[in-house]
Amino acid sequence: MSSDNNGSSGGMGVGGVLGIVFVVLKLVGVIDWPWVWVLCPFWIMFAIALVIFIVIMLGAIGALGISGIIDSISGRRKKRWNDISKGR
Repeated sequence: MSSDNNGSSGGMGVGGVLGIVFVVLKLVGVIDWPWVWVLCPFWIMFAIALVIFIVIMLGAIGALGISGIIDSISGRRKKRWNDISKGR
């Protein structure tokens, strides 16, 4: 018998659970916090994901930019163009 578990969890994270708990507590009147703090777990998780995305994008752009600079300094692009134009 094989199980169909592919190793991925579809559950909520700590931030999601905490956010739902805060919203329920606010709606039933247990806590008297402003809504910005009640929803804080949701926007903090969004902010963390956004920062991770930006860091990855900057890293990719930086890696591509550095390889272009190295190519232009070493003259490899010029050599490649000369080889292509001469039919080599």
